[in-house]
Amino acid sequence: MVDRIVLVGAGQAAASLAETLRAKGHKGGITLVGDEPAPPYQRPPLSKKYLLGEMEAERLWLKPGSFYEEQGVELRLGVRAAAIDRASREVVLEDGTRLRYDRLALTIGARPRRLPPEMGGDLGGVHVVRTLADVDAMATAFRPGARLAVIGGGYIGLEAASVARSRGLDVTLIEAALRILGRVACAETADWFRALHQSHGVRFREGAVVEALEGVGGRLTGVRLAGGETVKADFAVVGIGVQPNVELAEAAHLGLVNGIAVDLACRTSDPLIFAAGDVASFPWRGRRIRLESVQNAIDQAKVAAASMLGEPIRYEPTPWFWSDQYDVKLQIAGLNLGYETVITRPGAREGTCSHWYFAQGRLVAVDAMNDARAYMSAKRWIEAGRSPEPAALTDPAADLKALA
Repeated sequence: MVDRIVLVGAGQAAASLAETLRAKGHKGGITLVGDEPAPPYQRPPLSKKYLLGEMEAERLWLKPGSFYEEQGVELRLGVRAAAIDRASREVVLEDGTRLRYDRLALTIGARPRRLPPEMGGDLGGVHVVRTLADVDAMATAFRPGARLAVIGGGYIGLEAASVARSRGLDVTLIEAALRILGRVACAETADWFRALHQSHGVRFREGAVVEALEGVGGRLTGVRLAGGETVKADFAVVGIGVQPNVELAEAAHLGLVNGIAVDLACRTSDPLIFAAGDVASFPWRGRRIRLESVQNAIDQAKVAAASMLGEPIRYEPTPWFWSDQYDVKLQIAGLNLGYETVITRPGAREGTCSHWYFAQGRLVAVDAMNDARAYMSAKRWIEAGRSPEPAALTDPAADLKALA
């Protein structure tokens, strides 16, 4: 019998898990443990509307405060889970509290990678973007005319640059690889977004390795690059990826593979412990992957909740993502792993475009810029295992519905 369920981690996946458990009729106890003082909240608006002052903190909450009381979900916020005692089936909190569980879910997410202290990563004015506290700490620096160095040319870095330019900051983006978006997108998409940002005044330093962050009086003054150039900066945003929070699972001797390893039912190597969200890696089309997205956190948590209650269910997603930069909405369907060919489809309107990824003639992903029709068509085809004729995509007048 499943009586008491403990959820460690208070993000999107935890909120989805708690809601799904109650919706599926679980009558036992649910305790949600989070190391931040806030209840589960949306992260995507943090670096956009919240940072710009266009959204109050309370509007970030995924559920109103009354939801947890009404649903009988106990919140233990502002306290870290220190250990898992698998023998006694208890979670030990840092304040010494022990929470018994019949089923346990780890939705502990990931944390931003930081530059090491010996490189100046601990200087004042060096920020990362992940939590409410992170964004609150940098908000006052976003003032017109301030000099911002963005370190990292992934989507986090590009989004930070777009917000900064919209506020009138002077922005230089530094990327160690030869081009931006090197790990996540094709060269065509990278070129498109570089041109977009340059049109808004962002300067790029690609193939530029950060040698050290320089400071005076403990505060950042510039970023020194290998080769001798120093980019002057009043503050910096570091967006060089994240690492899954596996320490709790590792200490409990759970299986780890690029995160906490789970099966298609979101079960870890311990059949009573489940994982979902950014921290969990799972089997997908012959490989093991870990997805960092809102969609994955929500949908994987739903599968974990069903599995906890004994429902036979498998997590086999069609991944999708999005990014907002200036007036552009990028929508991504699928994963471009192993692609061989990229087809560019011009949009029907100015400022729209899509890039279609093919592997052995099969459509595997699309990047759609301000082109919802391309995104939706590609997503449906990928889900159905169908592919349009690549050459036909180059004609913007061709009817997408007819191509498949």
